[in-house]
Amino acid sequence: MKNKFFSNAPIHIMLILGGIAMALPFIWMILTSGKTLVESTQIPPTIFPEKFQLSNYQQVLDLLPFMAFYINTFLMVVGRVIGSVLFSAMAAYACARLNFPGKNIFFSLVLIQMMIPGSIFITPQYLLAQKLGILNTIPALILPGVVSAFGTFLLRQFFLGLPDELEEAAYLEGANIWTIFFKIMLPLAKSGLVALGIFTALFAFKDLMWPLIVNTSIDKMPLASGLANLQGQYATNFPQLMAGSLLAIWPMVVIFIVFQRKFIEGIATTGGKL
Repeated sequence: MKNKFFSNAPIHIMLILGGIAMALPFIWMILTSGKTLVESTQIPPTIFPEKFQLSNYQQVLDLLPFMAFYINTFLMVVGRVIGSVLFSAMAAYACARLNFPGKNIFFSLVLIQMMIPGSIFITPQYLLAQKLGILNTIPALILPGVVSAFGTFLLRQFFLGLPDELEEAAYLEGANIWTIFFKIMLPLAKSGLVALGIFTALFAFKDLMWPLIVNTSIDKMPLASGLANLQGQYATNFPQLMAGSLLAIWPMVVIFIVFQRKFIEGIATTGGKL
């Protein structure tokens, strides 16, 4: 037992150091959110505030409509997750299990789209939103995220790992393709769907550029773009910015804590046989 402990000690030490390194930015954020403006800009920097300033949180809540930010973010994340999971699952099932002309070409286009920077699509997406008349609305935040090339690729790996006998037995029982997809194949890819849902939620939550471009009214912004209003042109109140950041990130922390087992399970089984 001792030999095993000492043989794994370097790995444990590396993991502990890695965990500390990852936690340091969050610890610094919490400490800075309780400092005064003078303390946050001192050189050399002060680590602990002389007195934790809870007033920074109240000032942020007074400056920005956080309730509107929460609602907009919730609607955007839920809309993108539902759309991405549904459409990606259908496209992935078609690429993995069905035979149709141009199947390989279609999937190649999906892979190519994953290699193109997302910023390239901002201009055509904005022009499309303008033509549809949905600027400064919640649908404008949702629509670009309902289709996911990454989600199609991810779920295709799950569907490829399912045995062919399941479909063959369903066909013999008289089930059509929609019944097979929704009642047999989709439930078996639950881990992948949850993993994609969490990934989509994270991508949507931290999306900054598109919401800033398409929604200019502050009451129509999600959390990420709304917090950008705390950064001044010439100076930034860092304690308020950190306080606002803490108020913004707690929903994602809760989501990860609740779904972390499914998240890890989904990533671990991606590309493997189920």
